[in-house]
Amino acid sequence: QLQAFGGGLVQTGGSLRLSCAASGFTLEYGSIGWFRQAPGKEREGVSSISGRDGRAYYTASVKGRFTISRDNAKNTVYLQMTGLKPEDTAVYYCALYRGWTNDMGAIADSRSWGQGTLVTVSS
Repeated sequence: QLQAFGGGLVQTGGSLRLSCAASGFTLEYGSIGWFRQAPGKEREGVSSISGRDGRAYYTASVKGRFTISRDNAKNTVYLQMTGLKPEDTAVYYCALYRGWTNDMGAIADSRSWGQGTLVTVSS
């Protein structure tokens, strides 16, 4: 089971840290992906981290602004978002892949999703 939280309302240029806490599965043996879906748009893969070696993937639009990390002791993955822009506004979801991958498609297909957390960036 995954629980995502940390969303909120921020101004352009602000920061937020999203958390994805897992229960019933040790994240060290899996991979977590962050996805987002804005109103009227398709779901987009944002970032992923492999439990094996911490290797990270970022979609181009967030590279240099977002940082994904993990805390194995807390069984939690974080998405630190800085330099937020209005186009980052979306519901953010985390998903678990029971294995090691950065492939966002594979993570999405795993169908192990947390509930979404809303991020709103005002201009």
